[in-house]
Amino acid sequence: MPDTTSVVDTLDERKPYIELKQANKSGELACDNTSIAGAMSQRACVYSGARVALNPVTDAVHLVHGPIGCASYTWDIRGSLSSDKETFRTSFSTDMKELDVVFGGEKKLSKSIDELVELYNPPVIFVYSTCIVGIIGDDLQAICKEATERTGIPVIPVQSEGFKGTKSDGYKAACHALMQLIGTKEPEITSEYRINILGDYNVAGDVWLVKPLFEKMGIQVITSMTGDATADSISKAHGAQLNLVQCSGSMTYLAKWMKKEYGIPFTKVSYFGIEDLSIALRSTAEFFGSEEMMNIAEEIIEQETNRIMPEIQEIRSRLEGKTAAIYMGGAAKALTLIKGFRELGMETVIIGTQTGKRDDYKQISYQVKDGTVIVDDANALELADLLVRQKADLMVAGVKERFLAFKLGVAFCDFNHDRVIEFEGYDGFLNFARELDTTVNSPVWRYVGSKIGDSCTGKNGAEETTDSTAKAGTIKKIDGDNNMQKINPITLQQEPVA
Repeated sequence: MPDTTSVVDTLDERKPYIELKQANKSGELACDNTSIAGAMSQRACVYSGARVALNPVTDAVHLVHGPIGCASYTWDIRGSLSSDKETFRTSFSTDMKELDVVFGGEKKLSKSIDELVELYNPPVIFVYSTCIVGIIGDDLQAICKEATERTGIPVIPVQSEGFKGTKSDGYKAACHALMQLIGTKEPEITSEYRINILGDYNVAGDVWLVKPLFEKMGIQVITSMTGDATADSISKAHGAQLNLVQCSGSMTYLAKWMKKEYGIPFTKVSYFGIEDLSIALRSTAEFFGSEEMMNIAEEIIEQETNRIMPEIQEIRSRLEGKTAAIYMGGAAKALTLIKGFRELGMETVIIGTQTGKRDDYKQISYQVKDGTVIVDDANALELADLLVRQKADLMVAGVKERFLAFKLGVAFCDFNHDRVIEFEGYDGFLNFARELDTTVNSPVWRYVGSKIGDSCTGKNGAEETTDSTAKAGTIKKIDGDNNMQKINPITLQQEPVA
């Protein structure tokens, strides 16, 4: 077991889940378990996991069988964009009430499906089960089967009762739903080289910066699951010769099934950062064994890198030496972010995920330096303590961690569902660099100060009042009133970015 006792003050049961990477320590981080009672997790539930993985199917009706809160909470949960239909942007619910809980909601569900078919005539309906449906025992499978036979439209159950596992189980429930569509139509073949993009959700339009790169290499992209995917394109996914899996946590399960069912191999890739994007293009060309394709890939890599590098280097000069904390839903994004930060001259000092597996954390451990904290299924208090202890200049995470960072006076970048600019592809990485430059070097930190150890001393301009009894690494007191009085709107507007 690694030496975990001195990392942060937390529950004894949580200590095996937080590791300080140290030389000559070979312990393994505890992970891939259900959350510990009493330690409020940042994780989402099974239902939420299914919803984030499946909801970007653009022309589907996504019907939530449960109380209205479940549908409201996850309404448009991904910032996924569509090139055509926008049906997925509307949240549908059976809106179960007390009487439905007592007498069952099966009739209400059947009626809801019929109404949606009449209103939208969708190519597919996904029906999500929630906690209460699992408790009262509505037969989702039977209702969906009857509805399919009655309407002639695939009505697919998503067994995602929130309490029955972790967010990862929700990913599997989404994959099971996709399995019922794949192979139901024959694909139109336009190239001898064909791929599927798995585990990309087209957040802010990411896929639109990646797909053209493969098409320029002469590759037909049959579907991207599930960002900007349609029921029709998913049904033809079995026509691909290779699956490229980016979000391994959500889509490796499906990729393994397609390999077994259709003989389609898969490889894990990332479209974020210059290095990983280059690897993705080269490894795809190598798979198809085409010299012409490899030459085109090399041309793309050289031209695009040369195009963005001058601005990347300029931004790097302002980010060099800054430290970053990463807390992601899955390990794939966390791993690729480590490389991205290095390309911008930054070091990772905290890295954690909600759903990482043992092999994921081994890879992470290989990638980070000694002294980096690695954490699984962290809660807000632990993350706050770690930000202070490690003196991070920046936190990259999702919306749940945004205010935690801001309250500590730490710059923040949303790498998750709510961002509105692309981070993938060459232009996406340039966007990412610009956003980090903007947030880390924002003049606001000069005035509001930081509660992160010495990181604000002398460079942020905010005065600290340090408690003489405070121990090293603990939060120092900030005189918020005095800091606020120092704000001069005119100066703020004229203050150049450092």
